[in-house]
Amino acid sequence: MNEQPYDHLYDSRWEIRFGFALAIFAAALAINELGAGKFGDDELKETNEKSNAYMWYQSKGIKESLAQGQHDLILLLLKSESIAPEKQEELNQLAKGLEQQIQRYKKEKQELLLGSEAVGPENWTLEVHGELGKVIGARTREQDIERLARAGDVFDLGTLCLQLCLALGAIGLLLRIPQGRTATFATIMVIGVIGILATTRAYMIVFAPELSPRTIPGLSLRI
Repeated sequence: MNEQPYDHLYDSRWEIRFGFALAIFAAALAINELGAGKFGDDELKETNEKSNAYMWYQSKGIKESLAQGQHDLILLLLKSESIAPEKQEELNQLAKGLEQQIQRYKKEKQELLLGSEAVGPENWTLEVHGELGKVIGARTREQDIERLARAGDVFDLGTLCLQLCLALGAIGLLLRIPQGRTATFATIMVIGVIGILATTRAYMIVFAPELSPRTIPGLSLRI
């Protein structure tokens, strides 16, 4: 006669445990999904910006090649002495102007490739929204894309683990076998902790890559 109240109390305790764990892991999953969506969009944006930077770089390269060709042609004409003396000074001035254009294109290509911060204020030539020194280099964007992609992979791992926790937690609430509940609860706790660590790691990759567990000496965990 006394077993039924005891079993009911036992079930209530397990329901509280499962409910509390599921609430924590559901909140962690929401945070994970928020970061995965936000930084996934950022990765696409950075990819488009990188493509635009390389297209801009190529256009500067074409202009530089055209200017270099005109400059070489003028020098060739001057050396051949086929130009009337009164026109030579004009061609010399044109050649100097082309040299300046070529140097400007070289600086612009360097700024597009490395970014304004890398080349220094003395080499700023390109304006972004009317301001100098605002160019983000294509190589910098490549590094950002690589970091965001790596974070996205870790976010996916966190999503998988946390979703498994919710599914197993729902199964655990339906179980009536004590050993089964204990094993299921232990499983979701282990998987859930891995999911939370993966989410934390992903945010660290984005915001503080120098503090990422991969770079901390002696840390055994590798997610």
